[in-house]
Amino acid sequence: MLAQFEQERTRLRAVAHRVLGSFTEADDALQEAWLRVQRADTSEVDNPAAWLTTVVARVCLSMLRDRREHAFEMPDPVIDTAEQPEHLAVTSDELGLAMLIVLDTLKPDERLAFVLHDMFAVPFDDIAPLIGKTPAAARQLASRARRRVQDRPVPDVDLPKQREVVRAFLTASREGDLKGLVAVLHPDVVLRAGALEIIGGRAVAERARLFRRFAATAEIRFAVIGGEAGFISRVGGAPVSAMAFTVRNGQVVAIHVIEDQDQLASLLA
Repeated sequence: MLAQFEQERTRLRAVAHRVLGSFTEADDALQEAWLRVQRADTSEVDNPAAWLTTVVARVCLSMLRDRREHAFEMPDPVIDTAEQPEHLAVTSDELGLAMLIVLDTLKPDERLAFVLHDMFAVPFDDIAPLIGKTPAAARQLASRARRRVQDRPVPDVDLPKQREVVRAFLTASREGDLKGLVAVLHPDVVLRAGALEIIGGRAVAERARLFRRFAATAEIRFAVIGGEAGFISRVGGAPVSAMAFTVRNGQVVAIHVIEDQDQLASLLA
């Protein structure tokens, strides 16, 4: 079974990342799952892939339930700093940033039921025992989560156009152009940076003007962050922040900032 685990590792890590939203925690979950598999009697396992999925799912659910109440924390998106990010897209093995953020707002049972059923086609009959509910209740949890996911802000598909909007934001920020910033921001735009949350075009524009002093010394490189246009800021060659922009109909509706140095180092390694 351990050999089967290694064959399934990539898929199992994808399950863990989608449930937990963190690559580091996903790796921790796989390590714990590997130990459980090592100790388990698998002589009567008929479907190794499905059984391994449930082992990883149990570990992830336990980790979700053990999390303490905390301020908003950015999940781990895939970051690509290729020279031409407009030619990139989120692959089938990755999740967009907007999706990861919505998943992070779900309750543990909702998140597990939705991820396992909608993303990995696990039957509700198999999900129910994991969360201690009936298959019908598991179906309701997944349905509730699905509605939340469908209401998420979906970015424009065209990455080059997203990048144009981000460039306009960056230019206006560098110039301290409040009017230009307000024009590129949706009136209900939300900016999140750790525990900080700012809502509204004018308020976010005022905050963005502070970027002017920082931008004078920072090296800015455009990137695709969780399938959305954004950029990485470096000072002295070291990354200090990543900003991802959700762009809809030519305006920024959300800005997500990663400033945690350990998280940045992990994502850009």
